[in-house]
Amino acid sequence: MSAVLFSSVVRVGDGLPLSASTDYEQDKELQETKRHLKGLSKKLGQFPDRCTLKSGLYNVNFTSALGVGYLMVCTANYPNVLAFCFLDELQKEFIVTYDPKRIRSAVRPYSFIEFDTFIQKTKQRYNSPRSLSTKINLADMQTEIRLRPPYQLSAEDLQAVNGSSTRSASKYKGIAPSQMLEPVTLPAIVSCVLSLLCGGLNLLRGVHAIESILQNDDEDFNYVIAFFLGTAACLYQCFLFFYFSLWRSIKSFLALALICLSNAYLYEQRNVWQILFHVAVGAFMTLQIKLRQPLGKAPDYNV
Repeated sequence: MSAVLFSSVVRVGDGLPLSASTDYEQDKELQETKRHLKGLSKKLGQFPDRCTLKSGLYNVNFTSALGVGYLMVCTANYPNVLAFCFLDELQKEFIVTYDPKRIRSAVRPYSFIEFDTFIQKTKQRYNSPRSLSTKINLADMQTEIRLRPPYQLSAEDLQAVNGSSTRSASKYKGIAPSQMLEPVTLPAIVSCVLSLLCGGLNLLRGVHAIESILQNDDEDFNYVIAFFLGTAACLYQCFLFFYFSLWRSIKSFLALALICLSNAYLYEQRNVWQILFHVAVGAFMTLQIKLRQPLGKAPDYNV
């Protein structure tokens, strides 16, 4: 008999379990499959956003979006399209029901255990395909799976999850989705505009400095370098704000330090207020980068 047997919801950033269905099955192979699921739940960020793992009589399927992962165990003969429709329903309901800030700030396991009620009801529906077929539209999911099939995890992937293999760490480079960041706020938009303005001003002054050097050999070429370094630092801060990367906060502080140093060197080319403006914009941008955390991760107040 094909059936959905178990499902759980976890936070992608650290694998914290948020909710799960009640399980009374004692089958040894099923328990082993659930151990695989538990291991995978702690490493979801390393895998593509839609995956399947075949484990003997059972399959593990999971999806992840907006910092939350949705996992399930089903029998091996359970239709793939129904499995991912099931996970899609859990995802839509969870996103609508719970505020992202509450998800990010959760510290205790199963902080949303009441979601189990919805999981159980949905599981019962999906375990009765005849009554289900008239209530959901499988066409969209069938098309999506055909165009973008789930990644098939292997035994090597399980070894990587368990820590016995280090070679597959780069295997998913270019496959796994990039880490999504929190929504952009109004102060962040202002800081980006000001940072781009400072970068543009530095670029313009650098071009004028080159023209002055061509007309007058006595001009200092180091001023050109300082202007262009200031431009590069401003643009790099904008890049760090919009795209996730490792050590974002540290990189943004280094960019701020470069802005400060370049403006200190340009003290003969700018007045005090201009220098303070550029440094203040750089500091404001650094703060916005630090505040904009990846979805599913608690704010980090330590650099």
